[in-house]
Amino acid sequence: MLIHKDQRIAVFIDVQNLYHSAKNLYKSKVNFGEVLKTAIQGRKLIRAFAYVISTKTGEEKPFFEALIKLGIEIRAKDLQEFFGGLKKADWDVGLSIDAVKTSPGVDVISLVSGDGDFVPLVEYLKINQGKKVEVIAFGKSTSARLIESADEFLNLEDNADKYLLKNK
Repeated sequence: MLIHKDQRIAVFIDVQNLYHSAKNLYKSKVNFGEVLKTAIQGRKLIRAFAYVISTKTGEEKPFFEALIKLGIEIRAKDLQEFFGGLKKADWDVGLSIDAVKTSPGVDVISLVSGDGDFVPLVEYLKINQGKKVEVIAFGKSTSARLIESADEFLNLEDNADKYLLKNK
C-alpha cells in the first residue's frame, strides 16, 4: 500500500456492516478506535464519519459518545419499523452522498464496509474524481466485487484480535 504522510484522507464507517460481521464471524464487537487508526495510517485526517442507527430505547447513546470521543462525526438515522415487524435501517445513499461531497477536499477515501452496494461509489470516486479508494472490512463478509473495485483492501481478519473488543 503506497502511503504518504501528506495524503489527506476521509473515512466513512458503515457501522451496521462491521457490527454484524464481527458479531456473526467472531461473536464479538468491533474496536472502532483501532479501525480508525489503521485507516488513517499517519496521514492527515480531514473527516471521519460513522453511519449509525438510533433506536427508541436509546441504548446506543454511550456507543455514539465513544465514537465522538474518537473524533468521528455521527450520522444517525432512526430505525424504521414497518407493519408486520419488518425493520429497516439503510445508510447506503447517505454515505455515498457524503463521500462524493467530501471527495474534492481529500486524496484518499477509506470505506469501512464490506457491502457490495458500494461498488458504483468506489468506481465513481476512482474514475470520475481520481481518488484513491481503500476498503477496510472483514474479508469473509466482504463482496468480492467491492474488493476488486478498490485500489486497496485491508482485511481486518488478518489481525482480528487487534480489531475486536475483548469479551468480558
